[in-house]
Amino acid sequence: MGALRVFVLAGEPSGDALGGALMAGLKKEAPGGVTFDGIGGPLMQAQGLVSRFDMSELTVMGIAEVLPKYRHLKRRIAETAQAVIDMQPDVLITIDSPDFSLRVAKLVKATSDIRTVHYVAPTVWAWRPGRAKKMAKMIDHVLALFPFEPPYMEAEGMDCDFVGHPAATVLRASPEEQAAFRHRHELTDANPLVLVLPGSRRGEIARMGPVFGAALGRLAASRPNMKMVLPAAESVAELVQHQVATWPVKPLVLDPRGQDPKAALAEKRVAFAAADVALATSGTVALELAAAGTPMVSAYDFHWLSRAIISRMAITDTGSLINHVADTRVVPEVVGKAFNVENVVAAMERLFVQSEEQREAMELTMDVLGRGGADPGVRAARAVLQRLR
Repeated sequence: MGALRVFVLAGEPSGDALGGALMAGLKKEAPGGVTFDGIGGPLMQAQGLVSRFDMSELTVMGIAEVLPKYRHLKRRIAETAQAVIDMQPDVLITIDSPDFSLRVAKLVKATSDIRTVHYVAPTVWAWRPGRAKKMAKMIDHVLALFPFEPPYMEAEGMDCDFVGHPAATVLRASPEEQAAFRHRHELTDANPLVLVLPGSRRGEIARMGPVFGAALGRLAASRPNMKMVLPAAESVAELVQHQVATWPVKPLVLDPRGQDPKAALAEKRVAFAAADVALATSGTVALELAAAGTPMVSAYDFHWLSRAIISRMAITDTGSLINHVADTRVVPEVVGKAFNVENVVAAMERLFVQSEEQREAMELTMDVLGRGGADPGVRAARAVLQRLR
């Protein structure tokens, strides 16, 4: 059997992390070896991918945010689909970023029988349940991060495997590592140490940043020993630096630019655990915080147009993944029209004194998502290979 030919694409840092682990798993599990083509970030490139263009071009979210870039994205979709068709791979693997990746898969399916795999099931359990039926027209196989997702996909005729969530396999930094981190960055006397996570996309940082900065300034005014640390995604590190320069209090920014990707990830992992609490945008970062055992306030707002449309399509009362997986509502959320300085401050004030229930929900979440099991990248690779056979 010759080398497996895989076209793989991701459009944002979380997808790059999934893609890097999946590629490592395929290199380990594919009996005849594997060759890659596609689009990805530093972690996928570290596994041997030569990205066809910079992944940051695709890092957009929300209906209003996509519209100004529509023509450029449409060109990229067309040229990427043509590259897949020209390559004729054994499998096309698209990772999250549905506005881009599913459109590529649709064009590929229109003129070929190339097998398509999508990594990360759409959150049809939270909003727009009709997406699964639409996705089934261009996707053969779904790799799911959550154990309750396969029935939604299988009901529409797609193969679906729960492969575990990578956050559940991240080892929590030891007390010694946390102490060393605090000492290294002159944070030993921080009380509390607040982890600040304003997002990994340019649009959300621009929206969240001013409110985060003002709220943190107000909290710090009555806490002389409060300090903050902000691990920035490489693709938005420069924007983050400009943003925090306007804040009334300045966090330590962990800037990964120019660093080895593995070293930057390791530093981020320790920062997550070393913090006492976090103020974070909604999304998968909640699971990274759960892995670290760091309680959070989840805060988010869309562009006004995206908010108006999405609010009419939501079918759940919570956007927190921890609340969903643990079937609870202990993670406080300040979202949409409620997202303002006063509400963020109030939620953080409560978190400073009441967080034990949230820690328990985090531990349950990690157990449900596969803590102690096989690496999700390997599980995903095995699922891809088994279905191919």
